[in-house]
Amino acid sequence: MCIGITGGVILLRMLVGIFILIVVVTIKFRRRHLSADDTIEEFLQSQNNLMPIRYSYYEVKKMRRDFKDKLGEGGYGSVFKGKLRSNHPVAIKLLGNVKGNGQDFINEVATLGRIHHVNVAKLIGFCVEGTKQALVYDFMPNGSLDRIVFGKDDKALLSWQKMFDIAHGIARGIEYLHQGCDMQILHFDIKPHNILLDENFTPKVSDFGLAKLYSVNDSIVSLTAARGTIGYIAPELIYKNLGGISYKADVYSFGMLIMEIVGRRKNMNALVEQTSQTYFPSWIYDRYHRGEDIDLKDVTDDEKIIVKKMVITASWCIQIKPSERPSMSKVLEMFETDVTLLQMPPRPFQLPFEVSTKDQSYDNSTNSAEDRSHGTTTTGTSKFPSSSKESSLNIM
Repeated sequence: MCIGITGGVILLRMLVGIFILIVVVTIKFRRRHLSADDTIEEFLQSQNNLMPIRYSYYEVKKMRRDFKDKLGEGGYGSVFKGKLRSNHPVAIKLLGNVKGNGQDFINEVATLGRIHHVNVAKLIGFCVEGTKQALVYDFMPNGSLDRIVFGKDDKALLSWQKMFDIAHGIARGIEYLHQGCDMQILHFDIKPHNILLDENFTPKVSDFGLAKLYSVNDSIVSLTAARGTIGYIAPELIYKNLGGISYKADVYSFGMLIMEIVGRRKNMNALVEQTSQTYFPSWIYDRYHRGEDIDLKDVTDDEKIIVKKMVITASWCIQIKPSERPSMSKVLEMFETDVTLLQMPPRPFQLPFEVSTKDQSYDNSTNSAEDRSHGTTTTGTSKFPSSSKESSLNIM
């Protein structure tokens, strides 16, 4: 009899313990999400005059026609095609796992709420109801740039002039982020996948989940951990001895993107027939440095000039030291300059972390100072063409 009573007491205690554990976990879970919700709500209220339209989740569901037309999916969540009441087509980015206090969501809303430029994706509205978060953009019928750059369908290829126009538009968009707003906006994730194309193939810089806003007077910015995509991430975000973190990080990513536009392949490809072509930026640089043209099918002399101009500009952008890269304003000048006035920079150097294609974050500590004026630097010795040479453009 005593044994039965003892067993019953033990079972009761176990059940009570399990119940208490469930209650504690539930309370912590709710507190965490309430804290995230409070953080987002406080931010939205403080930025109310800059905010786009706020939709209810019910309105977002109606736009998406109950999730019937899915455009894509990624680590952030899913994107669906939808329509506003006016029948205006939109893309709805439904965020999946909410991280921490919703920082990615806050970043994107805060950044895009300030931006009005033809080469930056337009945020029409947003939704936040508890854990449900969505962003509503203009729909881009030609998808993202990576489909064209890495696509295998020759019919989908654009002319070199059109590709140059796209590169030019991307440069204008990034230059606006750096200099055209009341805050300095650093994107930190420039890559083909994050460039959207409208019906006329006008490029739009998109996906500001990793973006950071800084004062326009900040020459060097603080960053607790590196951010971006391997293959495009600037080396100073990994190696702190290369120089301070600044807008030059986006310049590097832009240069890597331009190299992929020219090569129509990933910059790092271990499957190529010749090992010399494994790292495209070094291979293409060596060809031009030796005075050799690259093999291009059915191209005119004018198109060869366009390609060479993109390669030289991109080679400057991907210099290892930030102080040796041009600003985006100078990139635009280079694009509009006669190619004979552009001087080849030092050979681009492949870094060990560029061999991977996975997203990865790194710890980053405080860096040294660099003068930021979007045109001059005081860190190190510049290897840019000297203005004393009439035959070359002063990139700095």
